[in-house]
Amino acid sequence: MPATKKFVMAKEGSLEEFFDHHAPEYVENIFTKGTDQEVGFLLDELKLDKGATLLDMGCGTGRHSVQLAKHGLKVTGVDLSTGMLDQARKAAEEIGVELELVKADATKFTTDKKFDAAMCVCEGSFGLLGDNDDPHEHDLAVLKNVFAALKPGGKFILTALSALRKIRLTSKEAIEKGTFDPLTLVEIENLEYETAEGKKVYASRERGYVPSELTLIMKLARFEVEHVWGCEVGNFKRCKIDPDGWEIMVVARKP
Repeated sequence: MPATKKFVMAKEGSLEEFFDHHAPEYVENIFTKGTDQEVGFLLDELKLDKGATLLDMGCGTGRHSVQLAKHGLKVTGVDLSTGMLDQARKAAEEIGVELELVKADATKFTTDKKFDAAMCVCEGSFGLLGDNDDPHEHDLAVLKNVFAALKPGGKFILTALSALRKIRLTSKEAIEKGTFDPLTLVEIENLEYETAEGKKVYASRERGYVPSELTLIMKLARFEVEHVWGCEVGNFKRCKIDPDGWEIMVVARKP
């Protein structure tokens, strides 16, 4: 009788736990290699004086926050993952800058501070859904919390995954299997990672946007939308939206 293969069922993971474990390797992702260009664009677009306060919602490992602090901004980074914040703290210490780092769910974040500007880029929290997050309410809650934290007149830069690309690349099979939902524009991908308890699988849920819906949700959060541009990781620029592009950028302001 041939030997039977032994299969080990992976345990169900979570959004926070996945990023805690992925944090040390995060900077190896190809999409993290354009930080200098992205920071240069952000500085040019925000036009903040040294000492100005900036909220980085979903700061991750702090790859933008650290460089922006190096340019003299007082940056507060918010993230759900302790592991990601630990990496941000380490990066700040290595180049000798100060960051205020806050562990919080972006949908529940509150503060008494009022910031000169805010940013939420590279799916730091917007469009990145936990298991039980409503695809509409989650992102609106993030925007409302950013709005509340800004000073009147404060500028906000947001990038979101483009649903135009997702729609162009999807198939009937993906819809039937449930890995892409055309009603919510949410794409699901199983990501494996190792823990002390063994292998786990996190069902990543990423929500995309078409430009008109992205503009609408910004207005629902009471922002005044100034620009909607195409956006590519590592090549932020003021350009028309490419239907094959990965992201869309919105520049808005609190009245």
